[in-house]
Amino acid sequence: MYITCLDMEGVLVPEIWIAFAEASGIPELKRTTRDEPDYDKLMRWRLQVLKEHGLGLKEIQETIATIDPLPGAKEFLDRLRETTQVIILSDTFEEFAKPLMKKLGWPTIFCNSLEVAPDGAITGFKMRCPQSKLTTVKSLQSIGYETIASGDSFNDLGMIQASKAGFLFRSTEQIKKDYPQIPAYEEFDDLLAAIQDAMT
Repeated sequence: MYITCLDMEGVLVPEIWIAFAEASGIPELKRTTRDEPDYDKLMRWRLQVLKEHGLGLKEIQETIATIDPLPGAKEFLDRLRETTQVIILSDTFEEFAKPLMKKLGWPTIFCNSLEVAPDGAITGFKMRCPQSKLTTVKSLQSIGYETIASGDSFNDLGMIQASKAGFLFRSTEQIKKDYPQIPAYEEFDDLLAAIQDAMT
C-alpha cells in the first residue's frame, strides 16, 4: 500500500514567509528553505527579525488569511486522493496551516507548533521530531507502507531520496542541477501522472 507525502509551501500553496515579507515590507524575510538548508537556523533568524520589528502571530495570520492555494492545487490533491493516501509533511506550524488546509479540503498534515506569548509574540517553536519529513517517511515504511514523496526545497530531499519514488516539483534551478537524478516537474498534471506511474 502506498502513501504519498507532499511538501506544502511552494508545492500546494505559496510560500507563507515570502507573502509575509511582501505584506510587512521586510524583504529579508523572503529567505526560505530553498535558500537555507538548516531549518533551525532559519527559524531562529526569522524570530529575531520579527522581534526587532515588533511583529507576532496576529500579523502573520492576517497575511495567511489572504493566501489561496496555488492554481490547480486543490484539484490535484482531490484527484491524487482518489488513488492513494496522502499526507502533507511540512515544516510549517499548526498556527499557520489551518486556514490553508480548509481551502484545500482538509487533507491530513503533519507539521510543527509555535510557542506564543500572551501578547502574541512568537517566542519559539517546537519541532514534531528531528528531521521530521525523513523521520516520518521512514516510520511509515516501518509499518508496511511504500512511500512516494515530492517537494521543492532542501528540507524535502531526505524524504524524496528515501522513498520508492520521489520527485522535485517547481524547485530551484540550483537544486535541480545538484540532484539531476531526481525527476523534476513544473505542472500538477505531470506530477500526478508520475505518482500514478510509480504505483503501477
